[in-house]
Amino acid sequence: MTGTGSGAGPVASPVGNEILVRIVSAVALAVIALVGALLGGWATAIVLAVVTAIFHLEWVRLTDGVPFPGAVFTISLVLAIAMTAMGLVIGGLILVALAVGFSALMLSPWRPAGVIYAAMLGLGLLILRLTPMGLPAVIFVLAIVWTTDTAAFFAGRAIGGAKLAPRVSPNKTWAGAIGGLVGGVVAGLIVAAIAGLPLSPLLILIAALLSAASQGGDLFESWVKRVFGAKDSGTIIPGHGGLMDRVDGLAVAGGVAAIVGWLHAGANVSVGLLLW
Repeated sequence: MTGTGSGAGPVASPVGNEILVRIVSAVALAVIALVGALLGGWATAIVLAVVTAIFHLEWVRLTDGVPFPGAVFTISLVLAIAMTAMGLVIGGLILVALAVGFSALMLSPWRPAGVIYAAMLGLGLLILRLTPMGLPAVIFVLAIVWTTDTAAFFAGRAIGGAKLAPRVSPNKTWAGAIGGLVGGVVAGLIVAAIAGLPLSPLLILIAALLSAASQGGDLFESWVKRVFGAKDSGTIIPGHGGLMDRVDGLAVAGGVAAIVGWLHAGANVSVGLLLW
């Protein structure tokens, strides 16, 4: 028996509803990230402190099953971000190093790994934003990560083929990884061109490195979830699961970007990332 003539409209597709929820959630996250990046200063620090705290608490929940004592190190991360926003970058990094050291004494490798993982997200992006050329540097990283994720999804679906890491993430393919890499590099170069930066071969390599780092972060989190038998890191984002499920790649890419910039130009981290 069909619903024709009953006066009721067509039943919405569950798949269509799920995709709509995912799109709305992704747009909302992107708006928050962009507003935080554009405002700079304490606004960026506050956004990153909240995101980093949720990210680390999800890690603690996933790997420990209980909030204490892992949540103590969440507080350390927030304090480190606050110190960095006040210009005490070295102090913030020392606090993170102390948190890593003390968490390592608890005889669980997951605790120091979680502190490092979350610090790469919060401190990596904040240090980039607070240095000269900070805004284009952060937009450069965001564009690469977001486009890598989107291009990998569509290239993987369209082309299929050999699996990238079937034991870690069964849905990911080599075609998707390559498509994501190409898309990420193109997005990064577009941002650089709009910002008036020279498009050198080394900048192309940096964009490729950040795209690969983003995919590596995604695979790392997938592996951790598989180790602990979890489908998602949490339930905070409708259609996406946990916050960590959405920013796992950004965490690694942001940390790598800050490290590359520092190795190239010292304290002028964003300049070191973008100018080659």
